Amino acid sequence: MSANGRPAFIMCVCTGKCPGFEKMDIWDFINTVRMVLPVQYGVIHPQLCEVDGDRYLEDTLRPGQKVFIGGCATAMQYKLFRDAFEKRELDVKKDLVPIDVRDMTTEEAIEKVTEELRRHGYDVE
Repeated sequence: MSANGRPAFIMCVCTGKCPGFEKMDIWDFINTVRMVLPVQYGVIHPQLCEVDGDRYLEDTLRPGQKVFIGGCATAMQYKLFRDAFEKRELDVKKDLVPIDVRDMTTEEAIEKVTEELRRHGYDVE
């Protein structure tokens, strides 16, 4: 677990050109998540499902820390990130909290992440 018990938050923007993210200002979104919500950090990765995304996850995943990933369909996230989680001896079904934030405005996406944090027991004001 992280030193302060907070989860990691990673935003995957699917190259930054996916039409599913057109309504969102990804910079306002990630800055709000990392500065306002109870997360250890908030980062953006351009395409976690690519080889460098696997390497990034393998380098940063830590046993005991939940990882919330905002991006595409939740079922796809489980499939796409399973190998990286397994390499770090994590259970993708337990340690990953996938959040589909496609086709949302910035405010809708922030609310969705807030709800998920609250649902998983994190204190959100």
